[in-house]
Amino acid sequence: MKVTREDVLRCARLTNLSLTEAEIEPMRQDMETLLSHAESLDSLDLDGVEPMYQGLPLALPRREDVPRPGLSQAEALANAPEAERGYFKVPKVL
Repeated sequence: MKVTREDVLRCARLTNLSLTEAEIEPMRQDMETLLSHAESLDSLDLDGVEPMYQGLPLALPRREDVPRPGLSQAEALANAPEAERGYFKVPKVL
């Protein structure tokens, strides 16, 4: 597929890219190569091939949602840089 300088500039504008004059021609060549490769996929015979939505039929591992005890207050504050009256002490934000 033929890609023009105007195509590159339009794509750059749509994607908020700032291209220098030296970058436009290499980008045009790269875009042309990529689109030509994608165009070559049209020649493949895909009759009888079912569309896929996932590469491998993998089931995600699941575990039981069982409540379990959490950390005690002392354990939670053990590695805190600063604690005061049982709470994390952090710098003021406002």
